[in-house]
Amino acid sequence: MSILNAENISHSFGGRQILEDASFRLLKGEHIGLIGANGEGKSTFLKIITGEMTPENGTVEWCRHITYGYLDQYSTLEKGKTIMDILRSAFSRLSELEAEMVGIYDKMAEASEDELNDMMEEVGELQEILDSSGYYTIDTKITEYANGLGLGEIGLEKDVSELSGGQRAKVLLAKVLLENPMILILDEPTNFLDENHINWLTSFLQNYENAFILVSHDMPFLSKVTNIIYHLENTNLTRYKGTYEDFLRMHELKKNQIEQAYKKQQKKIADLEDFVARNKARAATATLARSRQKELDKMERISIAPEKVKPTFVFNSDRAPGKVVISAKNLVIGYDSPLTRKIDVEIERNKKIVIKGVNGLGKSTLLKTLLKIIPPLEGEITHDQFMNVGYFEQEESVSDKTALQEFWDEFPSLTNAEARAALAKCGLTTEHITTQMRVLSGGENAKVRLCKIMQKPANILVLDEPTNHLDIMAKDELAKAIKEFKGTVILVCHESEFYEGIVDEVWDVSDWSTKIV
Repeated sequence: MSILNAENISHSFGGRQILEDASFRLLKGEHIGLIGANGEGKSTFLKIITGEMTPENGTVEWCRHITYGYLDQYSTLEKGKTIMDILRSAFSRLSELEAEMVGIYDKMAEASEDELNDMMEEVGELQEILDSSGYYTIDTKITEYANGLGLGEIGLEKDVSELSGGQRAKVLLAKVLLENPMILILDEPTNFLDENHINWLTSFLQNYENAFILVSHDMPFLSKVTNIIYHLENTNLTRYKGTYEDFLRMHELKKNQIEQAYKKQQKKIADLEDFVARNKARAATATLARSRQKELDKMERISIAPEKVKPTFVFNSDRAPGKVVISAKNLVIGYDSPLTRKIDVEIERNKKIVIKGVNGLGKSTLLKTLLKIIPPLEGEITHDQFMNVGYFEQEESVSDKTALQEFWDEFPSLTNAEARAALAKCGLTTEHITTQMRVLSGGENAKVRLCKIMQKPANILVLDEPTNHLDIMAKDELAKAIKEFKGTVILVCHESEFYEGIVDEVWDVSDWSTKIV
């Protein structure tokens, strides 16, 4: 049964074609991975099928009484609400359906026989939706999902404005999962999730009976939970049946076949053009030349997709500091209450350290405390006098400025050409750099922020979840840049496959924590 059909979708953005005559279908129970490089239009496509955006051409059709839950990259929480308030709101749509069903029952007493039959069919569909969505076991489901994502230990009565970025991501994810929609639409759900909760989400999706559409650059995660891949590349949307590994194999085969056909056709075109050029002026061969020209004119030309713009990340090293770049004695971090016991840490010159641990234990707080952005609750922090920091924050810029303005305001001495060249080096096109930061995809936004860090010499890089939103090509380039950087690196990251082989030490903040999350 098809529950979603999108036909001949075309859409452009900022003068750049994003989708061209793209079609998409979702059948009951399918687990779809929507993949493509940063900026290809994955989030735009999701906004089109959910009705947030209207395509320039094409149609989107849902089956009757469809319910979908949509977790996008920029979902937010309302200040003043508790975690429980947010999770209970997951069932608001079902409450409306129940009210609709009760209203139909009220009208049955005055209905004709034909109307009654239609009403019985309608309430049957509504009752099935309520039953399958677990509407009558709300409290049990909230407790189960909250505990599965580590929210129970935080306290469900806690105001969402007091949560860390990772904790907010968990609340939003729990809410959309609790909705138990016919279609689950998740845009980068593993961003800011730690390893334990990625494992929980993996198990949940593997056993999820309904359909879902998943956008993710976490390929190990995506490989475990999907059985259909839609690949968005150069405005084209192509369906592949099977796992992500099956897609890689089939895509490479298709690419090689197109390249061989292209080379063969190009040789034929060259031969025909040469024949026409040599024979069109001779009366004896002019007819043959015209025949060859007609063949050329009618030929459907094979085109090769242009190579993707590959980002090049290079962090500039500053003068070497002393042996110990940062030291902390009897350090306790936190805001209103301690997040750690007293700890002593030393970060030596040229060491590369990854910080891991479940969300809510203070990884970002630790970074900001070590950098003296926020004060410690207790203890002393000492910086080397020559320490020069390049800091990538976890939170994204939501400025109304274009990417070029955002970059140029920080480096006004650069010429327009120099600023554009720096951004282009990070894999950003002209369309990207003339787009507002708040409109850019998460990956493009991250590239702008990384570009600003690379513009300044530094001897210590502090990177808080830099791989969130980045595609495979950009992740590989970032890993290479971190490895080659001649300085100290402190990295917060939940992707072990990214940092293995790069770092010298692994710090687990749960070893220092005063709480269990």
